[in-house]
Amino acid sequence: MSSPPARLRSPLLPAVAVGCGAAAVLLLVLVAAGWAPLLAFDRAVADELHAAAVRRSALTEAMRVLTDWVWDPVTLRLLLAAAVVALWRTGRPGMAGLLVAAGLVAAGVQHLLKALVGRDRPRWPDPVDTADFAAFPSGHAMTAAVVCGLLWWVAARLGPRALARPVLVAGAVSTAGVGLTRVYLGVHWPSDVLGGWLLGACLVAVAVGAYERRATAAPRRPAALLGPGAR
Repeated sequence: MSSPPARLRSPLLPAVAVGCGAAAVLLLVLVAAGWAPLLAFDRAVADELHAAAVRRSALTEAMRVLTDWVWDPVTLRLLLAAAVVALWRTGRPGMAGLLVAAGLVAAGVQHLLKALVGRDRPRWPDPVDTADFAAFPSGHAMTAAVVCGLLWWVAARLGPRALARPVLVAGAVSTAGVGLTRVYLGVHWPSDVLGGWLLGACLVAVAVGAYERRATAAPRRPAALLGPGAR
């Protein structure tokens, strides 16, 4: 296995993992404890956006199309699955396995936390959309952060910069956009979305950091330890 590109062996990955993980845990504690300033902020933002959603039916319908089809977790997971198949068929089972593992962990973590926290979603006398399960963290936001982050990593590691940049931009727009749609449509509080983003970023940083450390260390192993069939 060749050494990974220098731009991916970033010392920032552990800092991102620790920082985002710590922030996510703090946010979870504040949500579970019902910290009044956070709840008041959530309510103020949600009220303002819901009022706009009720007034602007055309924009609201566009938001529903984006959140239910373009940025839906099923759509994003299918995109991740396509990347897994492509990596496997081109002889990169390690990267393919990483994407599968990260996707499964993300799904498991978000559903576990939803069950543990049990936060109610916003309720409206005139809802413009509906959603199932508990509110925290936002599954849409977390899935977008994980899938878009992993796809950018694959593009940056295997492709030219000309490919990595548009993937990065598309991923950033999608991750930010899906969070906005969930709050705008009144099915999530802002802190739900922030929690999903933080957890997704932490998971991507941990997964990519672990893979890159292993890939970097692999060529340094003495040939004698690898056995006669190593090559």
